[in-house]
Amino acid sequence: MKTMSEKVTVPQLLASKSRRRRIVMVTAYDATFARLLDQPGVDVLLVGDSLGMVIQGHANTIPVSVDDIIYHCRAVSRGITRAHLCADMPFLANKVSVDRSLECAARIVQEGRAESVKLEGGEEAAEAINRIVRAGIPVVGHVGMTPQSVHAFGGFRTQGKEDSERRKIRKDALAVAEAGAFCLVLEGIPMELAADITKSVAIPTVGIGAGPHCDGQVLVSYDLLGLSEDFSPKFLKKYADLATSVKEAIAAYGADVHSGTFPGPEHSTSLRPGTAERRRKK
Repeated sequence: MKTMSEKVTVPQLLASKSRRRRIVMVTAYDATFARLLDQPGVDVLLVGDSLGMVIQGHANTIPVSVDDIIYHCRAVSRGITRAHLCADMPFLANKVSVDRSLECAARIVQEGRAESVKLEGGEEAAEAINRIVRAGIPVVGHVGMTPQSVHAFGGFRTQGKEDSERRKIRKDALAVAEAGAFCLVLEGIPMELAADITKSVAIPTVGIGAGPHCDGQVLVSYDLLGLSEDFSPKFLKKYADLATSVKEAIAAYGADVHSGTFPGPEHSTSLRPGTAERRRKK
């Protein structure tokens, strides 16, 4: 039986499907959050290009660079003792060429200390996935509503509502698995399609907005903790309301500063008795 302190590995994640143990994946962007998320037993911490939205304030993930991912990945790596560390391949790392994809994946693993990389795309990404896997870098695939294609989709919209879309997404999923990915994120698709794909591939699936039939689930940490106040899609369950807690704490701190009650004597350091008198004599 795996202990809570034992490091989560790619073989363990791959075997989770046959063992019927669901994978818990959460995004992380810094060492403090990484420690807090790692300790309760999260299986995979994902340094997602979602950092472009929740950390950098962009409208989508496209502006995120490889250097951004590496910076945040290194920070997260310092807070992990147990979880597997996966990092997103950002837009330009994933859309130019196979050689570019391999180069960026290698940098993310070597400089960012990631243990795997996640690529968006189906059949068109299969060659890059295969090349990266052959280089010894584990890959997580990502099909369905792929955020880096937000402009092509006309927004963050559920994919797979039409028969032609469902056929394409299914083909994409099979292509990614065939290319050598050890895990597959299914985002923003009908739960029936996610169930079909989950049964059809030998690798575990991790859903986000894809229903309950996947082999695991992933959410953005800021979303599930209630830090993103204006973001409440149907697929999201908020497990806390930290935005309210943070604002209340800051307001209380501000009130104490204004009133002069903070810092008090208990928060301050005093000279030893007689020190001030001795200094005056000198």
